Amino acid sequence: MSGAAWLAIGTRLAEIRQRHGLSQRKVAELAGLTHSAVSTVEQNKVSPSVSTLHKLLAVYGLSLADFFAEEERARARPKVVIEPEERLQLGSQGVSLELIHRPDGEGNLGMLIESYEPGSSTGEQLTHPGEEIGTVLEGVLEIVTGGVTYRLEPGQSYVIDTSVPHRFSNPGERTCRLISAHTPLTL
Repeated sequence: MSGAAWLAIGTRLAEIRQRHGLSQRKVAELAGLTHSAVSTVEQNKVSPSVSTLHKLLAVYGLSLADFFAEEERARARPKVVIEPEERLQLGSQGVSLELIHRPDGEGNLGMLIESYEPGSSTGEQLTHPGEEIGTVLEGVLEIVTGGVTYRLEPGQSYVIDTSVPHRFSNPGERTCRLISAHTPLTL
């Protein structure tokens, strides 16, 4: 799959919605989003946040891995090298997430290269099955999980149960960068 195909998240969401025979308004209602939000994402005017993408995929009963592996499953030979332009780009409002995973949809492990601008966050608390580990490379990361707030500095790592509501933010004055891995393959 070319790098350009990774950018058409909205187009792919529109195709899936149409296959399910749903209107944008119905999807918005089921996902707890506004019609305007669904429309702008499907028109590729904005990149959906992680939380928005989770909500939309839940309407269709899809995991993140299933959504992005659809086109790659046709390949006969497993891809070993993932080029930078092939990384899945997610995030918005000062949060950048680059997902690295097996593009054929196989496997249970995903890795993220994450960047949080000062004052940015993942938004509302997320929950999904599995566990996640990560290491802060630069800046400050604040994690809220299970009602407890943790502040991590460069070199510090974390391990969390992602079935417990959690949120990531950057309370610092400079960009926070980290790497994380999670299993099963979800965000």
